[in-house]
Amino acid sequence: MLDRGIRRGGQVIAWLVFIAMLVSVFEVVMRYGFNSPTEWAHETTTFLVAAIFALGGPYALATNRHIQIRILLDRLSPRKRSWLELLNLALGILFCLAIGYAAWVLAYNATHAPDGSWRLETSGSSWNQPLPAFTKIVVLVSIALMAVQQVVRIATHRRARLDGDGKP
Repeated sequence: MLDRGIRRGGQVIAWLVFIAMLVSVFEVVMRYGFNSPTEWAHETTTFLVAAIFALGGPYALATNRHIQIRILLDRLSPRKRSWLELLNLALGILFCLAIGYAAWVLAYNATHAPDGSWRLETSGSSWNQPLPAFTKIVVLVSIALMAVQQVVRIATHRRARLDGDGKP
């Protein structure tokens, strides 16, 4: 169910590529056609592309389209393959926890002043929007989603092993 929701969300988020392209085209037309560059186009496009990239991780897991090198895995017996897949899932969770901690620190620092009060980090440009804070929040959410996906996969893997079919 989680993967299905992420796949549906990914189909909506994919439209951000089109929006980023429209913003870039608008900037080019304004800058070179009318000699009137925008203040917001570059930052907006950077945020959109960063969000798309970050949310591509959970989408790749949900659609099972991430890079897999299966040379060793395909040569193992089903039982050994199952154990190696479980190890891979556990290492995936550890990786998400480590990266998630770093993302949490970055997101917290981007949303809180040194005294602990709420404030959003801004870009410091003339437009000065809080897109850097939003980008760090999106990265944190993306990593959290991937960690939850890995936990769900471990539960599914365990259930499959208990059912005796050996196939998660």
